[in-house]
Amino acid sequence: MKLEYFEDTDTLYIEFDARHIVETRDLDENTLLDLDAAGNICAITFEHASKRTDLDRVRISGLAA
Repeated sequence: MKLEYFEDTDTLYIEFDARHIVETRDLDENTLLDLDAAGNICAITFEHASKRTDLDRVRISGLAA
């Protein structure tokens, strides 16, 4: 899993799995879903992330090392 924030474009990218993306769908005008060939969500892109999420409070818990 990978989480990246691009300050210059205010974009948050969350990749769940590095599978081959075959389609990108608009969930709404500022949210994109990347899908693999089976229709599984591989990644989500949030535009205007600082206005839509609380980037200052990113927390990760319950993950195995």
